[in-house]
Amino acid sequence: MSVKHHDVIIIGAGAAGLMCAATAGYRGRDVLVLDNAKQAGRKILISGGGRCNFTNLKVEPANFICGNPHFVKSALARYPSQQFIELVERHGIEYHERDHGQLFCNDSAKEIVTMLLTECEWAGVSIKLRTDILTVSKTEAGRFELNTSNGELSCDSLVIATGGLSMPKLGATPYGYQLAEQFGLKVLPTHAGLVPFTWHSEDKIRFEPLSGIAVPSRITAKDGTAFSEALLFTHRGLSGPAILQISNYWKAGETIEINLLPNMDAAQAIEQQLAAHPKQSLRNTLSQWLPKRLVEVLFDEALLNKALNQLVHAERAKLVDDLHRWTVLMNGTEGYRTAEVTLGGVDTHELSSKTMEAIKVPGLFFIGEVMDVSGWLGGFNFQWAWASGVAAGQSV
Repeated sequence: MSVKHHDVIIIGAGAAGLMCAATAGYRGRDVLVLDNAKQAGRKILISGGGRCNFTNLKVEPANFICGNPHFVKSALARYPSQQFIELVERHGIEYHERDHGQLFCNDSAKEIVTMLLTECEWAGVSIKLRTDILTVSKTEAGRFELNTSNGELSCDSLVIATGGLSMPKLGATPYGYQLAEQFGLKVLPTHAGLVPFTWHSEDKIRFEPLSGIAVPSRITAKDGTAFSEALLFTHRGLSGPAILQISNYWKAGETIEINLLPNMDAAQAIEQQLAAHPKQSLRNTLSQWLPKRLVEVLFDEALLNKALNQLVHAERAKLVDDLHRWTVLMNGTEGYRTAEVTLGGVDTHELSSKTMEAIKVPGLFFIGEVMDVSGWLGGFNFQWAWASGVAAGQSV
Protein backbone atom coordinates (compact mmCIF):
# COMPACT_ATOMS: atom_id res chain seq x y z
CA MET A 1 0.00 0.00 0.00
CA SER A 2 1.43 3.40 -0.92
CA VAL A 3 2.21 5.95 1.76
CA LYS A 4 0.66 9.36 1.06
CA HIS A 5 3.14 12.14 1.86
CA HIS A 6 2.29 15.68 2.99
CA ASP A 7 4.50 18.59 4.01
CA VAL A 8 2.49 19.08 7.19
CA ILE A 9 0.05 16.89 9.11
CA ILE A 10 -1.93 18.42 11.96
CA ILE A 11 -3.63 16.14 14.47
CA GLY A 12 -6.72 17.93 15.79
CA ALA A 13 -9.34 19.98 13.91
CA GLY A 14 -10.06 22.40 16.74
CA ALA A 15 -9.32 26.13 17.12
CA ALA A 16 -5.50 25.86 17.17
CA GLY A 17 -5.28 23.12 14.53
CA LEU A 18 -7.46 24.89 11.96
CA MET A 19 -5.69 28.22 12.54
CA CYS A 20 -2.31 26.56 12.05
CA ALA A 21 -3.53 24.74 8.93
CA ALA A 22 -4.77 27.88 7.18
CA THR A 23 -1.56 29.78 8.08
CA ALA A 24 0.67 27.01 6.71
CA GLY A 25 -1.55 26.47 3.65
CA TYR A 26 -1.27 30.12 2.66
CA ARG A 27 2.52 29.68 2.70
CA GLY A 28 2.12 27.06 -0.04
CA ARG A 29 2.55 24.05 2.22
CA ASP A 30 0.65 20.83 1.48
CA VAL A 31 -1.38 20.48 4.70
CA LEU A 32 -3.58 17.65 5.97
CA VAL A 33 -5.66 17.94 9.17
CA LEU A 34 -6.76 14.71 10.88
CA ASP A 35 -9.40 14.33 13.62
CA ASN A 36 -11.30 11.38 15.07
CA ALA A 37 -14.49 13.46 15.44
CA LYS A 38 -17.44 13.61 13.04
CA GLN A 39 -17.18 17.40 12.75
CA ALA A 40 -14.46 20.03 13.07
CA GLY A 41 -14.37 22.61 15.87
CA ARG A 42 -16.76 20.87 18.25
CA LYS A 43 -15.53 22.73 21.31
CA ILE A 44 -15.84 26.06 19.48
CA LEU A 45 -19.50 25.29 18.70
CA ILE A 46 -20.54 24.95 22.35
CA SER A 47 -18.29 27.70 23.70
CA GLY A 48 -19.71 30.91 25.18
CA GLY A 49 -23.18 29.41 25.41
CA GLY A 50 -23.11 28.77 21.64
CA ARG A 51 -21.94 32.33 20.87
CA CYS A 52 -18.15 31.71 21.14
CA ASN A 53 -16.18 34.21 23.22
CA PHE A 54 -13.54 34.20 20.47
CA THR A 55 -11.04 36.65 21.96
CA ASN A 56 -10.56 39.59 24.33
CA LEU A 57 -9.73 43.22 23.58
CA LYS A 58 -7.11 43.33 26.36
CA VAL A 59 -4.79 40.33 26.20
CA GLU A 60 -1.71 40.37 28.45
CA PRO A 61 0.78 37.61 29.33
CA ALA A 62 -0.50 37.99 32.92
CA ASN A 63 -3.84 36.50 31.79
CA PHE A 64 -2.17 33.10 31.35
CA ILE A 65 -0.96 30.40 33.73
CA CYS A 66 2.19 28.60 32.61
CA GLY A 67 5.15 26.98 34.37
CA ASN A 68 7.32 29.35 32.30
CA PRO A 69 5.64 32.77 32.55
CA HIS A 70 7.68 34.28 29.68
CA PHE A 71 6.72 31.55 27.22
CA VAL A 72 3.47 33.12 25.96
CA LYS A 73 4.93 36.57 25.24
CA SER A 74 6.38 36.01 21.76
CA ALA A 75 3.36 34.36 20.11
CA LEU A 76 0.86 36.77 21.70
CA ALA A 77 2.91 39.78 20.59
CA ARG A 78 3.17 38.51 17.00
CA TYR A 79 -0.51 37.64 16.69
CA PRO A 80 -2.48 40.07 18.90
CA SER A 81 -6.25 39.83 19.32
CA GLN A 82 -6.69 42.77 16.93
CA GLN A 83 -5.53 40.57 14.04
CA PHE A 84 -8.10 37.91 14.80
CA ILE A 85 -10.80 40.60 15.11
CA GLU A 86 -9.85 41.84 11.62
CA LEU A 87 -10.21 38.27 10.28
CA VAL A 88 -13.68 38.02 11.87
CA GLU A 89 -14.65 41.37 10.31
CA ARG A 90 -13.38 40.33 6.86
CA HIS A 91 -15.76 37.38 7.02
CA GLY A 92 -18.65 39.69 7.88
CA ILE A 93 -19.25 38.15 11.30
CA GLU A 94 -21.09 40.52 13.61
CA TYR A 95 -19.96 40.54 17.23
CA HIS A 96 -20.42 42.46 20.48
CA GLU A 97 -18.36 43.29 23.54
CA ARG A 98 -19.36 42.17 27.04
CA ASP A 99 -17.74 42.89 30.42
CA HIS A 100 -13.94 42.99 30.65
CA GLY A 101 -13.35 43.22 26.88
CA GLN A 102 -14.86 39.83 26.03
CA LEU A 103 -15.99 39.51 22.38
CA PHE A 104 -18.85 37.22 21.34
CA CYS A 105 -20.59 36.45 18.04
CA ASN A 106 -23.99 38.13 17.75
CA ASP A 107 -25.43 35.09 16.06
CA SER A 108 -23.67 31.76 16.56
CA ALA A 109 -20.33 30.08 17.25
CA LYS A 110 -20.94 28.19 13.97
CA GLU A 111 -19.80 31.35 12.17
CA ILE A 112 -16.29 31.03 13.67
CA VAL A 113 -16.04 27.36 12.61
CA THR A 114 -17.32 28.22 9.12
CA MET A 115 -14.77 31.06 8.90
CA LEU A 116 -11.88 28.74 9.86
CA LEU A 117 -13.01 26.02 7.44
CA THR A 118 -13.38 28.62 4.67
CA GLU A 119 -9.85 29.91 5.35
CA CYS A 120 -8.55 26.32 5.23
CA GLU A 121 -10.35 25.73 1.93
CA TRP A 122 -8.95 28.94 0.43
CA ALA A 123 -5.47 27.92 1.63
CA GLY A 124 -5.79 24.51 -0.05
CA VAL A 125 -5.86 22.50 3.20
CA SER A 126 -7.29 18.94 3.24
CA ILE A 127 -9.29 17.84 6.31
CA LYS A 128 -10.02 14.20 7.10
CA LEU A 129 -12.45 13.52 9.94
CA ARG A 130 -13.38 10.17 11.58
CA THR A 131 -9.72 9.16 11.43
CA ASP A 132 -8.01 7.33 14.30
CA ILE A 133 -4.25 7.47 14.59
CA LEU A 134 -2.86 4.06 15.48
CA THR A 135 0.90 4.69 15.57
CA VAL A 136 3.34 7.54 14.95
CA SER A 137 7.06 7.06 14.40
CA LYS A 138 10.00 9.09 13.10
CA THR A 139 12.35 7.68 10.46
CA GLU A 140 16.14 7.98 10.35
CA ALA A 141 15.66 10.50 7.54
CA GLY A 142 13.57 12.70 9.87
CA ARG A 143 10.13 12.02 8.39
CA PHE A 144 7.12 11.19 10.54
CA GLU A 145 5.14 8.10 9.60
CA LEU A 146 1.53 7.72 10.72
CA ASN A 147 -0.48 4.54 10.63
CA THR A 148 -4.17 5.58 10.65
CA SER A 149 -7.60 3.97 10.30
CA ASN A 150 -7.58 5.53 6.80
CA GLY A 151 -4.19 4.22 5.69
CA GLU A 152 -0.49 5.08 5.92
CA LEU A 153 0.67 8.71 5.84
CA SER A 154 3.96 10.56 6.16
CA CYS A 155 5.00 14.18 6.68
CA ASP A 156 7.97 16.45 7.31
CA SER A 157 6.27 18.49 10.05
CA LEU A 158 3.82 17.00 12.55
CA VAL A 159 1.65 19.37 14.62
CA ILE A 160 -0.16 18.14 17.73
CA ALA A 161 -3.33 20.17 18.37
CA THR A 162 -5.28 17.55 20.32
CA GLY A 163 -6.42 19.80 23.17
CA GLY A 164 -6.68 18.84 26.82
CA LEU A 165 -8.87 16.53 28.89
CA SER A 166 -11.76 18.93 29.49
CA MET A 167 -15.22 17.95 28.21
CA PRO A 168 -14.59 14.25 27.48
CA LYS A 169 -18.06 13.94 25.92
CA LEU A 170 -16.67 16.02 23.04
CA GLY A 171 -13.98 13.43 22.45
CA ALA A 172 -11.16 14.79 24.65
CA THR A 173 -8.38 12.23 25.20
CA PRO A 174 -4.84 12.19 26.64
CA TYR A 175 -3.46 11.29 23.19
CA GLY A 176 -1.37 14.48 22.81
CA TYR A 177 0.35 13.90 26.17
CA GLN A 178 1.07 10.26 25.31
CA LEU A 179 2.61 11.31 22.00
CA ALA A 180 4.79 13.91 23.75
CA GLU A 181 6.00 11.27 26.21
CA GLN A 182 6.63 8.80 23.35
CA PHE A 183 9.10 11.35 21.90
CA GLY A 184 10.73 11.92 25.30
CA LEU A 185 9.12 15.27 26.20
CA LYS A 186 8.18 16.10 29.76
CA VAL A 187 4.44 16.39 30.50
CA LEU A 188 3.38 18.25 33.65
CA PRO A 189 0.55 16.83 35.81
CA THR A 190 -2.89 17.86 34.52
CA HIS A 191 -6.04 18.90 36.33
CA ALA A 192 -9.35 20.57 35.55
CA GLY A 193 -9.36 24.38 35.22
CA LEU A 194 -12.11 27.01 34.90
CA VAL A 195 -14.36 24.58 36.73
CA PRO A 196 -17.15 24.79 39.38
CA PHE A 197 -16.53 23.72 42.98
CA THR A 198 -18.51 21.06 44.87
CA TRP A 199 -19.67 21.13 48.52
CA HIS A 200 -18.77 18.70 51.27
CA SER A 201 -21.88 16.60 52.00
CA GLU A 202 -22.89 18.49 55.17
CA ASP A 203 -22.54 21.86 53.42
CA LYS A 204 -24.51 20.55 50.43
CA ILE A 205 -27.58 19.97 52.63
CA ARG A 206 -27.25 23.49 54.03
CA PHE A 207 -26.60 25.39 50.79
CA GLU A 208 -28.50 23.35 48.17
CA PRO A 209 -31.72 25.39 48.67
CA LEU A 210 -29.78 28.47 47.43
CA SER A 211 -29.35 26.93 43.95
CA GLY A 212 -29.82 29.60 41.28
CA ILE A 213 -28.91 32.61 43.44
CA ALA A 214 -26.16 34.82 41.97
CA VAL A 215 -24.45 37.73 43.74
CA PRO A 216 -21.52 40.04 42.94
CA SER A 217 -18.41 38.92 44.81
CA ARG A 218 -14.67 39.17 45.15
CA ILE A 219 -13.02 35.80 45.67
CA THR A 220 -9.45 35.34 46.86
CA ALA A 221 -7.33 32.18 46.67
CA LYS A 222 -4.71 31.15 49.22
CA ASP A 223 -1.93 32.58 47.01
CA GLY A 224 -3.57 36.03 47.08
CA THR A 225 -4.97 35.94 43.51
CA ALA A 226 -8.43 37.54 43.47
CA PHE A 227 -11.28 38.01 40.98
CA SER A 228 -14.31 40.31 41.20
CA GLU A 229 -17.16 38.69 39.29
CA ALA A 230 -20.53 37.03 39.86
CA LEU A 231 -20.79 34.07 42.25
CA LEU A 232 -23.49 31.47 41.54
CA PHE A 233 -24.89 28.90 43.97
CA THR A 234 -25.68 25.55 42.30
CA HIS A 235 -27.19 22.21 43.43
CA ARG A 236 -23.70 20.77 43.69
CA GLY A 237 -21.61 23.72 44.89
CA LEU A 238 -20.39 27.12 43.73
CA SER A 239 -19.98 28.36 40.17
CA GLY A 240 -20.16 31.62 38.20
CA PRO A 241 -17.30 33.56 36.58
CA ALA A 242 -15.55 34.39 39.88
CA ILE A 243 -15.40 30.73 40.89
CA LEU A 244 -14.29 29.50 37.46
CA GLN A 245 -11.46 32.05 37.47
CA ILE A 246 -10.28 31.24 41.00
CA SER A 247 -10.40 27.47 40.35
CA ASN A 248 -7.22 27.86 38.26
CA TYR A 249 -5.37 29.07 41.38
CA TRP A 250 -6.93 26.68 43.92
CA LYS A 251 -5.34 23.50 45.25
CA ALA A 252 -7.19 20.66 46.97
CA GLY A 253 -7.59 21.25 50.71
CA GLU A 254 -7.21 25.04 50.49
CA THR A 255 -9.90 27.47 51.57
CA ILE A 256 -11.20 30.36 49.48
CA GLU A 257 -12.21 33.72 50.89
CA ILE A 258 -15.41 35.31 49.59
CA ASN A 259 -16.30 38.99 49.90
CA LEU A 260 -20.10 39.03 49.53
CA LEU A 261 -20.28 42.84 49.53
CA PRO A 262 -17.33 43.81 47.31
CA ASN A 263 -18.72 47.23 46.45
CA MET A 264 -19.44 48.54 49.94
CA ASP A 265 -18.03 48.87 53.45
CA ALA A 266 -20.24 46.65 55.61
CA ALA A 267 -19.08 48.19 58.91
CA GLN A 268 -19.93 51.69 57.73
CA ALA A 269 -23.26 50.61 56.23
CA ILE A 270 -24.33 48.88 59.43
CA GLU A 271 -23.39 51.98 61.48
CA GLN A 272 -25.50 54.16 59.16
CA GLN A 273 -28.48 51.79 59.42
CA LEU A 274 -28.09 51.67 63.22
CA ALA A 275 -28.20 55.48 63.39
CA ALA A 276 -31.21 55.75 61.04
CA HIS A 277 -33.21 52.63 62.06
CA PRO A 278 -31.98 51.33 65.44
CA LYS A 279 -34.97 48.98 65.88
CA GLN A 280 -34.72 47.38 62.44
CA SER A 281 -33.97 43.65 62.57
CA LEU A 282 -30.61 42.46 61.31
CA ARG A 283 -32.50 40.19 58.87
CA ASN A 284 -34.22 43.15 57.20
CA THR A 285 -31.02 45.20 57.16
CA LEU A 286 -28.94 42.51 55.46
CA SER A 287 -31.79 41.64 53.05
CA GLN A 288 -31.38 45.11 51.53
CA TRP A 289 -27.91 44.09 50.34
CA LEU A 290 -28.13 40.33 49.77
CA PRO A 291 -30.90 37.90 48.77
CA LYS A 292 -32.99 37.05 51.85
CA ARG A 293 -32.59 33.26 51.32
CA LEU A 294 -28.80 33.66 51.37
CA VAL A 295 -28.91 35.79 54.53
CA GLU A 296 -31.05 33.17 56.31
CA VAL A 297 -28.72 30.30 55.42
CA LEU A 298 -25.51 32.16 56.27
CA PHE A 299 -26.48 33.61 59.63
CA ASP A 300 -27.94 32.21 62.82
CA GLU A 301 -31.70 32.84 63.18
CA ALA A 302 -31.43 34.21 66.73
CA LEU A 303 -28.89 36.77 65.51
CA LEU A 304 -31.05 37.77 62.52
CA ASN A 305 -34.05 38.37 64.79
CA LYS A 306 -32.12 40.91 66.90
CA ALA A 307 -32.65 44.62 66.37
CA LEU A 308 -29.53 46.52 65.28
CA ASN A 309 -29.34 48.30 68.66
CA GLN A 310 -29.27 44.91 70.44
CA LEU A 311 -26.08 43.76 68.69
CA VAL A 312 -22.97 43.95 70.84
CA HIS A 313 -19.71 45.18 69.37
CA ALA A 314 -18.24 41.65 69.00
CA GLU A 315 -21.34 40.47 67.08
CA ARG A 316 -21.09 43.41 64.70
CA ALA A 317 -17.37 42.81 64.13
CA LYS A 318 -17.94 39.10 63.38
CA LEU A 319 -20.82 40.00 61.07
CA VAL A 320 -18.62 42.38 59.06
CA ASP A 321 -15.92 39.71 58.88
CA ASP A 322 -18.39 37.08 57.62
CA LEU A 323 -19.71 39.45 54.94
CA HIS A 324 -16.29 40.56 53.66
CA ARG A 325 -14.21 37.48 54.45
CA TRP A 326 -16.47 34.43 54.33
CA THR A 327 -13.97 31.55 54.38
CA VAL A 328 -15.11 28.36 52.67
CA LEU A 329 -13.50 24.94 52.38
CA MET A 330 -14.84 23.27 49.25
CA ASN A 331 -14.80 19.50 48.74
CA GLY A 332 -13.34 19.60 45.24
CA THR A 333 -14.22 20.52 41.67
CA GLU A 334 -16.65 19.01 39.16
CA GLY A 335 -13.60 17.77 37.25
CA TYR A 336 -13.03 17.49 33.51
CA ARG A 337 -16.72 16.81 32.80
CA THR A 338 -17.56 20.53 33.06
CA ALA A 339 -14.08 22.10 33.02
CA GLU A 340 -13.44 24.65 30.28
CA VAL A 341 -9.67 24.06 30.20
CA THR A 342 -6.97 21.65 31.32
CA LEU A 343 -4.18 22.98 33.53
CA GLY A 344 -0.74 21.44 32.98
CA GLY A 345 0.27 19.46 29.89
CA VAL A 346 3.35 19.43 27.67
CA ASP A 347 6.10 21.32 29.51
CA THR A 348 6.76 24.59 27.65
CA HIS A 349 10.47 24.37 28.55
CA GLU A 350 10.52 21.58 25.91
CA LEU A 351 9.25 23.94 23.16
CA SER A 352 10.43 26.97 21.23
CA SER A 353 8.31 29.97 22.27
CA LYS A 354 8.74 31.42 18.79
CA THR A 355 7.70 28.39 16.69
CA MET A 356 6.12 25.89 19.17
CA GLU A 357 8.56 23.25 17.86
CA ALA A 358 9.92 20.62 20.25
CA ILE A 359 13.56 21.55 20.90
CA LYS A 360 14.68 17.90 21.05
CA VAL A 361 12.51 16.62 18.16
CA PRO A 362 12.87 18.71 14.98
CA GLY A 363 9.63 18.83 12.99
CA LEU A 364 7.33 18.07 15.96
CA PHE A 365 5.10 20.95 17.10
CA PHE A 366 2.56 21.40 19.93
CA ILE A 367 -0.11 24.12 19.88
CA GLY A 368 -3.16 25.18 21.89
CA GLU A 369 -4.43 23.53 25.05
CA VAL A 370 -2.26 20.39 24.89
CA MET A 371 0.65 22.38 26.33
CA ASP A 372 1.02 23.86 29.80
CA VAL A 373 -0.65 27.19 28.97
CA SER A 374 -4.09 28.05 30.38
CA GLY A 375 -5.83 31.39 30.00
CA TRP A 376 -8.36 33.12 32.19
CA LEU A 377 -12.05 32.97 31.38
CA GLY A 378 -12.99 35.58 28.80
CA GLY A 379 -11.62 34.62 25.37
CA PHE A 380 -8.00 34.17 26.44
CA ASN A 381 -7.81 30.44 25.71
CA PHE A 382 -9.08 31.01 22.18
CA GLN A 383 -6.54 33.80 21.70
CA TRP A 384 -3.80 31.37 22.76
CA ALA A 385 -5.14 28.84 20.22
CA TRP A 386 -5.02 31.45 17.44
CA ALA A 387 -1.60 32.83 18.41
CA SER A 388 0.13 29.48 18.96
CA GLY A 389 -1.50 28.11 15.78
CA VAL A 390 -0.17 31.04 13.72
CA ALA A 391 3.31 30.75 15.31
CA ALA A 392 3.58 27.08 14.29
CA GLY A 393 1.86 27.67 10.95
CA GLN A 394 4.51 30.22 9.97
CA SER A 395 7.27 27.75 10.78
CA VAL A 396 6.19 24.28 9.63
